Amino acid sequence: MTDLQAALENRFGEHSVSIIPTQAGEMPLLVLDLELNSPVTLIMTNGLSDYKMPVHEKMKGREFNELYFCLPSYWKWEELDNEKMNWIFPWIQKLSKYVIEKNAWFGHGHTMPCGTDENRLSTSMFQNHFFLSDPVLLKKELDPIQLEDKTVHFLSIIPIFPDEMDYKQGKGTFKFEQKLRTHGITEKLDDFRGTILRSKWRFLKR
Repeated sequence: MTDLQAALENRFGEHSVSIIPTQAGEMPLLVLDLELNSPVTLIMTNGLSDYKMPVHEKMKGREFNELYFCLPSYWKWEELDNEKMNWIFPWIQKLSKYVIEKNAWFGHGHTMPCGTDENRLSTSMFQNHFFLSDPVLLKKELDPIQLEDKTVHFLSIIPIFPDEMDYKQGKGTFKFEQKLRTHGITEKLDDFRGTILRSKWRFLKR
């Protein structure tokens, strides 16, 4: 058991945290079942924080991070062959591998395309970029965890649409976050949501 897993079990209870089997060479993963007013399941890296990210001086203290996807209760992560779910695991592995192999760092507000072709994630999710964010829905639950000599922070992975990516690039992270909050968008995945930039004109055209 890793120190992170032990700390999460202490915070949420042993019954809420379990290990997801992974292949040799892959980033270990945890699944957290959180009993909120609306229950959610987290798929979280379990060891990315072993890597010290080379952060900018102004971000000192944010060198250690774990990534997570926040799934609604109606998504069953065990259904690995389900088209709705089968992109979750490859992508959390790809992002973890990228940041370590490229000696890079991930922080709040960072974005990245879903592959070089920027294809949509699935037949039900047309998003083609990821936006990394500090916890929003789980701000209280995922306060940073102190592990011996390091503080581990949690970054959620939020899929966003092409026009949302353009808006974020043009207006900046703060205004983009405001736009997300106005529309009630958090890190909880929702394969029914549309772009937050749907205009009246575009609605009428449909």
